[in-house]
Amino acid sequence: MGKKEELGLGATEATAPSARAHHAGDGGAEAGPGWRFSAKRKLAVVQRLLRGESQEAVSRELNVPVHRLVEWRDRVLMAAEGALKERERDARDDEIARLKAKVGEITMANELLYAKIDKLEGGRPLARRRSRT
Repeated sequence: MGKKEELGLGATEATAPSARAHHAGDGGAEAGPGWRFSAKRKLAVVQRLLRGESQEAVSRELNVPVHRLVEWRDRVLMAAEGALKERERDARDDEIARLKAKVGEITMANELLYAKIDKLEGGRPLARRRSRT
């Protein structure tokens, strides 16, 4: 039994794009100009590509250009590589974060002191004092 008979429609597939499957690339709600894919949907598409589905078939089905699919795949692979490069946190990380915060505080205090000195000097250096001897 054909698609037309299953749906009980008298129109052909060319005249009734809504009779096509919702995932077919008919320019419907799946994609196309003006439609955006969520990050979750993009990841699902990339997973399909990584499982071996043809780029051309997925492109036609979702109405997304092949270059866009390749871009999504490359971005996912780069992110995965970065995630695998990271080392696990240990006790040193907490100490490093504490010391960085301390350096920031000291730097801020120094900048404030330099600003105060400039203000007190009024744009001119302090007068040199003579020695008492």
